[in-house]
Amino acid sequence: MEFKDFFVARPPEDGKERLLSVGFAFRMVGVGLTLFLLTYFLFSWTMETVIHNRKEVIVPDISGKSASNALQSLSENNLAMKIGGYEFNDSVPIGTVLRQVPSSGATVREGKIVKVVFSQGGESVFIPTLIGLPLRNAELLLRQRSLLLGEVTESYSLKADRGMVLSQDPKPDTSVTKNTMVQAVVSAGAPPAGIIIMPDFRQKKTEDAYQWSAETKINFDVVEDGSSFFPSGTVVDQSPVPDTVVYPDSKVKLTVSAKKGRGSGAGEFHVHYDVTQKGSKRHIRIVALSHSGEREIFNGLRDPGSVIDLTVPLTGAEKIRIFVNGILVEERPVK
Repeated sequence: MEFKDFFVARPPEDGKERLLSVGFAFRMVGVGLTLFLLTYFLFSWTMETVIHNRKEVIVPDISGKSASNALQSLSENNLAMKIGGYEFNDSVPIGTVLRQVPSSGATVREGKIVKVVFSQGGESVFIPTLIGLPLRNAELLLRQRSLLLGEVTESYSLKADRGMVLSQDPKPDTSVTKNTMVQAVVSAGAPPAGIIIMPDFRQKKTEDAYQWSAETKINFDVVEDGSSFFPSGTVVDQSPVPDTVVYPDSKVKLTVSAKKGRGSGAGEFHVHYDVTQKGSKRHIRIVALSHSGEREIFNGLRDPGSVIDLTVPLTGAEKIRIFVNGILVEERPVK
């Protein structure tokens, strides 16, 4: 055999074998193409069916809103949000919605993604949430937003460690000009002996309030709320607010649910939330939404790694929203 024989194609010995191989290959290609087309049309039909089964909603107007408020407005209509870009705008605060697609008033299906363009700011900024942060962290956050820390006052607190921000002025999400001063009230820790401060009785039973009254000799008036969301005997509001210094002659008022027939078990749902283990204390707020509006079911500071467990009567509630330091972080249907 010569060297060139390795580069010379040899004709098949059997012509029928070649025809059989070519025919088989064509059949396989045909089967594959048929399966591809069938899968494609089945997928398209399924997706179109799912999309058309969704309810139609009207896109809300989120222009001029902060990111958190825009997300909340869209989520109320079961719509999603996607950042479409950023633009500089001297007349619109940083983090504010400039434009949206689809535009407000458009009719779309639930689940539609709304693309949003945010302002990179100019001379106006939004006040961040400082509540629940150590004072040093709050000051750094203000500097990042071109804001200044103003007057800092202290107040005794039963629920926050020393140095944690209890309240602020202006409030979070307020639009202000750069270099605005933000006042803060910071926890001075637990009060010394002889000073009594108002506990947080909200979402607790009146028995806790009566026990505190017996120990401190401070009386309170009870106002019943027959339309309350909570079971009978639950404190739904109070005056003065928690961590206020009170005296024997102070006027203390508790608003207590007078809703009857709210036993445990049927007609209730359970709310469980794990606070992240990183960082400092966080301000947690949980609200329940129904056709009649929203009702607050929890509001307070919680330590990292702590757990919130609530049992709440259904009472027409459809979903709950969880806010951490003023930002909507989760929404759940009530089951």
